[in-house]
Amino acid sequence: MLAPGIILFLVFMAAPIVYTLFLSFQKKQVTGLGLGSGARTTAFAGFENYLGAFNDPEFAASVGRVLLYGLILIPCMLGLALLFALLLDSRRTRAVSFSRISIFLPYAVPAVISSLLWGFLYLPAVSPFYAIFDSLGWDAPEILSSGTIIFGIANIALWGGVGFNMIVIYTSLKAVPSEIYEAARIDGASEIQIALRIKIPIVAPALVMTALFSMVATLQVFAEPTTLRPLTNSLSTSWSPLMLVYRDAFTRDDIYSAAATSIIIAVATFIVSFLFLRVVQKRAFGQED
Repeated sequence: MLAPGIILFLVFMAAPIVYTLFLSFQKKQVTGLGLGSGARTTAFAGFENYLGAFNDPEFAASVGRVLLYGLILIPCMLGLALLFALLLDSRRTRAVSFSRISIFLPYAVPAVISSLLWGFLYLPAVSPFYAIFDSLGWDAPEILSSGTIIFGIANIALWGGVGFNMIVIYTSLKAVPSEIYEAARIDGASEIQIALRIKIPIVAPALVMTALFSMVATLQVFAEPTTLRPLTNSLSTSWSPLMLVYRDAFTRDDIYSAAATSIIIAVATFIVSFLFLRVVQKRAFGQED
């Protein structure tokens, strides 16, 4: 019964990882003028590709941009997801089904499509927002400029990611027995006190899981800046680490350096996720012991 799943995992997950690890220790060696069938060969590079990635200023700059992007995106996304989940779980909220679908719907839009939609909304020549600002005599911010482009990219991810995180938190809230809330109301607790002292502590494991998913997605940001890049000169081909990997592999034809950089990104993602879980494990999951 497990054989199909194991085979699929080995073929489409394990084998590519092993092959990428193998490529990361190779390099292209050119002899002579590089002409002829035997002039370009593959040789063992050791850790040369890894050292090159760590010493690459473009890679360091891309990591810094992604970290800043995560500091902007993750708190806002989780905060809004928690707020919407609490509002939908409130007894005073009306049209819960419609509101839940409306909040979740942007998550169903592919990242490339949402990036195109928001990209045209950011363009002053075609955006209705800029026309409204001009009619009011206000100066509209240039979202696609170098100083604010990171907020534009974060906004796209925020628009698409809040719904998924909200559903996870909201599902966790619905699993809580209603008797707990009724007992709190009998004791005189308000809805805000119930939310702060009962609901949020109970959904802490769900918050940890959504935070972990958001961190992994942030470190792997690719579709949004790549889609916006033709619309502005503020985005380079190495804006994010994955864009750097793509450029090295498919533009510069340096598949070996790209493999080493991708392994570094994967290991860094694992380390960040592991450390994050270690820090919050006792606080978030202690109530389950």
